[in-house]
Amino acid sequence: MEWPPRYDPRYRPPDEEPYWRRDLETADPRERDAAILAKLKQQVRYAWEKAPFYRRRWEAAGVSPATLRSLDDLAKFPVVQKSDLRAAQAQHPPFGDYLCIEPGQVARIHGTSGTTGRPTVFGVGADDWERIGEAHARILWGTGLRPGDRVMICSFFSLYMGSWGALKGVERLGATAFPFGAGVAGQTLMGVQWAKELKPTAFYSTPSYALHFADTARKEGIDPRDFGIRILFFSGEPGAGIPSTRKQIEESYGGICVDMGSMAEVTPWMTDGECSRRTGMHLWQDIVYTQVCDPQTFRPVPCGQEGTPVYTHLERTSQPMIRLVSGDRALWTDEPCPCGRTYPRLPRGIYGRIDDMFIVRGENIYPSAIEEALRAVPGFGGEFRIIVSRKERMDELLVQAEYAREVADLPALERLLRERLQAKCGVRPRLELLPAGTLPRTEFKARRVIDDRDLYRKVADAR
Repeated sequence: MEWPPRYDPRYRPPDEEPYWRRDLETADPRERDAAILAKLKQQVRYAWEKAPFYRRRWEAAGVSPATLRSLDDLAKFPVVQKSDLRAAQAQHPPFGDYLCIEPGQVARIHGTSGTTGRPTVFGVGADDWERIGEAHARILWGTGLRPGDRVMICSFFSLYMGSWGALKGVERLGATAFPFGAGVAGQTLMGVQWAKELKPTAFYSTPSYALHFADTARKEGIDPRDFGIRILFFSGEPGAGIPSTRKQIEESYGGICVDMGSMAEVTPWMTDGECSRRTGMHLWQDIVYTQVCDPQTFRPVPCGQEGTPVYTHLERTSQPMIRLVSGDRALWTDEPCPCGRTYPRLPRGIYGRIDDMFIVRGENIYPSAIEEALRAVPGFGGEFRIIVSRKERMDELLVQAEYAREVADLPALERLLRERLQAKCGVRPRLELLPAGTLPRTEFKARRVIDDRDLYRKVADAR
């Protein structure tokens, strides 16, 4: 029960062992909760002593480490929003007054791009980085990854935490890392050629990039199945948890599609991560403790209900997150998984964000629902765009969707897509079919929702 925990870097289970830590992963949840509570108490006390940010907020809320007598007591502590972190860093640059180590002890600096506001700076200590690698290796082991695998990492190697976290976990597990990257002009085509030659057995990227990678291979006359990839794991987007998108990825490559991802600030981000059975993301509660909460009150909701994940580190000494609100949408369950792990799960993964919902004529609509409807229809061409606007006094929804090159009966496809979209969304959207390849592809997170009234009027008038 040493805290912060120290892990033996030489440890690795036998290849045939399905669990990295059988004692924790298959434990009776009530027994594991005792170990979680012990770590949580240490983490909260550490943050109280080292971070003025937390002491100030907790004193104002009337809580302290003494308040924490059970896991249920964590709900008494105030939540942290991303805006709180940005404000703290603006007042106490560059790391904010929730950095609990000396600035000179920061081993790695990562962060957000700041495209939607002030960038957030992540300062990660050397010991924390090793613990991140340990956690990711353990979770990747649960996907079926083994030391004999060769893992192609096709994501930006920049301030973005996803690719670096994947690389660290692969290295700790003992597999061969193939950090190919993404983002340079022509790199996808080059990546296809490298994959053809080196035959990676595992692949990491965003779901939309994996589909783009497969399309690029086909244009070169290469069947993506010929790469021999058996495990594809993803973060950054909800696509890997959408059944129709998952099916398309698995049919394209012939490997399993594994959904992962929480928040960069909460890295190890794989603690929302599926196992090889792919029944939804396990919440690896003894590494990062996760509550699924009501998005208004931030009180935990019962299993079987939807809310937003709220994350608390249990092993972090540099910039600990205590009740950080994700803003994502998920439903959780405590039903058992066939793999034997006894963690709660997000059976549908993270399927959207609380704040990306838009309302059209009284109906709550999420982009992930539109994606699921489109990808489930044979003849869909792979990419889409959503345009929300208002015509005169009525809200309007325009969906631009590509059709596959082999589609012969466009009117029939249009009718089917309209029916599926109306059934999924509750409103009848305008639909514009475009040839495959018309809409832009991405090597990072796809952004498919726009509010462009002029563009809508132009399309509507043309139709």
